Amino acid sequence: MFVILLRISLSSVMTSDGANNALQAWDILHGNVLLHGWIIGDATYYTFELPQYAMVELFVGLRGIDPHLVAALTYLIVAGCGLALARTGSSGAAAAARSAVVVTVLATPLVGERGVSRLLESPDHIGTSAILLACFLLIDRAPGRRFTASLLGVILCAGQLGDATVRYIAVPAVIVVCGYRVLAARKIRSTDAAIALAAAASVPLALVARAVMLHFGAYAMVPPPAGFSPLGHWPQNALLDWQNVISLFGAADLHPGTAAGTATAAFGLACLLAATAGFGKVLWTWRRASLADQLVCVTIILYYTVYVFSSVPPGRLYEIAGILPCGAVLAARACVPGRFASAARGKTALVAAALVALLPLAVAASRPPAKQPAVSIAAWLEAHGLRYGIAGYWDASAVTLQSGDRVQVRAVRFSVRFVAGAWEAKPSWYNASQHDATFVIADPPHAYGADNIAASTFARYFGRPVARYWVGYRTILIYRINLLKHVVPGSSAPDDRRRTVV
Repeated sequence: MFVILLRISLSSVMTSDGANNALQAWDILHGNVLLHGWIIGDATYYTFELPQYAMVELFVGLRGIDPHLVAALTYLIVAGCGLALARTGSSGAAAAARSAVVVTVLATPLVGERGVSRLLESPDHIGTSAILLACFLLIDRAPGRRFTASLLGVILCAGQLGDATVRYIAVPAVIVVCGYRVLAARKIRSTDAAIALAAAASVPLALVARAVMLHFGAYAMVPPPAGFSPLGHWPQNALLDWQNVISLFGAADLHPGTAAGTATAAFGLACLLAATAGFGKVLWTWRRASLADQLVCVTIILYYTVYVFSSVPPGRLYEIAGILPCGAVLAARACVPGRFASAARGKTALVAAALVALLPLAVAASRPPAKQPAVSIAAWLEAHGLRYGIAGYWDASAVTLQSGDRVQVRAVRFSVRFVAGAWEAKPSWYNASQHDATFVIADPPHAYGADNIAASTFARYFGRPVARYWVGYRTILIYRINLLKHVVPGSSAPDDRRRTVV
């Protein structure tokens, strides 16, 4: 499964999001455990994905393949947690068939390029669902153990340090479900009460842990958005959320008018319907449903409603990525009984489920590897002795990682002046007394956007370059001045991703 996921991951372009995580993990490996000097985005992934990056780099070093290896590993862990949760209460062929259904649901969105880039590539909230599912597994498998509540609190606390989604989704889900069970049983002193209390206590514990880290010089970060959207936006947000759910399961037509696109959309729709059936079954049999089923069901509801009411800009599919593995669990439990009446029926169901699971995996893995622009750029810069420069966000760290940090390119953005990056960056990178930036990487004309900068913009601001080269679709401008002397320190910007750093 890991090899297949890695092959699928290679069909997507490695970007600076994953490259920055790789550079942060490289710093951790070299002793900067608290990432002193870093300004990280509103989700740090400090306690889940970054340790995976550090482990991978310990064996293979700082290389362009690192984000692909970690992406495959993260998705594999998510799938493993989903499999373990879906198999609860089953055995033999039934357990294996449920596993195949989970794999099917998780693999179907990867048939499309958008699904790969949003779910499998750079840390973008999908890994957080592994923390959620691991918590539910702990509660489901060891509800009466003495260590369950305390261990759950520690996991939730660690999860919140990496992604606020744990605070706004996982913690409320545990409190709501366990609180309901306490009220239904009319017994305050119970395991459910202890678990709910541990979940609630994890929030102030995470805040204290973050304060202690800051005291010892840990990374700064851009705070996640935590406001409410205007009431009039809620209906539109709900519609966009539903459209995202459809895309999340691969039910959107990937290639309109083609047989392949229609077939893939139909396959994704079947997965969505199976998950919906499992969701409806849990609601219909709520009082008899298992604790794990109730937790997964409430988690899906929270994922959907939180982003309807929140100030996070709607339409960002990756924000609700956790719905997919949760839906996969419910689909498996709805489609496959805990046990089959006969061995023959169980074998038939298992073979059918396995073949269905292999289909989207095979199709997704057959997509050709993507051409990585950073490869040729890094090789060209290194061959010409160029070691330090600036670029727009999406090229900067990607080229740095691809070169193994031998060529260092730092992200800048432009409004009226060129400003140092204040998102996934270190202010020390822009110190003109320590570094001499002599080149820029300009984006191609068709890639203009908020984080892309045209060659004409660089030339207009820094003056006429002494040389101009074209490498692939990028333009390299060479200067005899230290460009960092003309880059002002980073500050907050109106962009939703770059708020005041705390």
